[in-house]
Amino acid sequence: MANNNPRTPNRPATSSPAPARKAFYTILVAIVLIGAGTIIYLKNNQNKPATEQSNPTLDAMRRNYANAGPPQPYVLGDTTAPVVIEEFADFECPSCGRYATITEPDVRKQLIETKRALYKYYDFPLPMHKNTQAASMAAACANEQGKFWEMHDQLFGGQDQWGLGPDEGEVTNEPKPIFAGYAKTIGLDMTKWEQCFDSKKYQGRIDANAAEALRRNVEQTPTFFINGTKVAGAMPFDDMQKLVAAATKKGPMSAADSALSNIVKH
Repeated sequence: MANNNPRTPNRPATSSPAPARKAFYTILVAIVLIGAGTIIYLKNNQNKPATEQSNPTLDAMRRNYANAGPPQPYVLGDTTAPVVIEEFADFECPSCGRYATITEPDVRKQLIETKRALYKYYDFPLPMHKNTQAASMAAACANEQGKFWEMHDQLFGGQDQWGLGPDEGEVTNEPKPIFAGYAKTIGLDMTKWEQCFDSKKYQGRIDANAAEALRRNVEQTPTFFINGTKVAGAMPFDDMQKLVAAATKKGPMSAADSALSNIVKH
């Protein structure tokens, strides 16, 4: 019998929705699998350190420092001290400057001079700070004459003269004259210091220290390792003293942590 309803097409009497159901279930299964895969990816990615995730700045730094040699930190104190404090810092970092001028004097007096801890400083110049590489070079060239720590103090104490201003931009595009003034203040041979600074003699050392920061997944400055235990961010002296006391009580570092900290003074 003909179908006289023009809106309803002719269909076989045995027509079945099975193909439609099959397509629906196929799509449903695909959605479930995609959702499960997304959850697993996000969970795994969340558990990774920040430096293992995609970060264009850190990725570029890794490429720049791919061929850097072994780290060469600057060392202060008795090498037989039971605790090793390692600092990764940027000379232009404001938080590093506050730590260096407020907390570190007490760290030196009460922890380093009393032989409770040995101190190691690693350069970690961040690319957003335009004058920090030059500051690291100024300090490295002062170290050549045995006065790294004196230059370290001048640089951090005078950040407002050469570092970031209130608008977060550098207060000068020519930091060398300011650094030279610091060099004179601490009594360096200016001819030797200037030749060293202009030739970038210790760029390899600066790069190697930065590469070590990336290898240890340092994500901000300053970052500290207390007998191998990572502590990110500046801290007051009381907190540092508690960490050193806890490390002393715990006893000697593990072999792995010791390998990270046992760097020969250069």
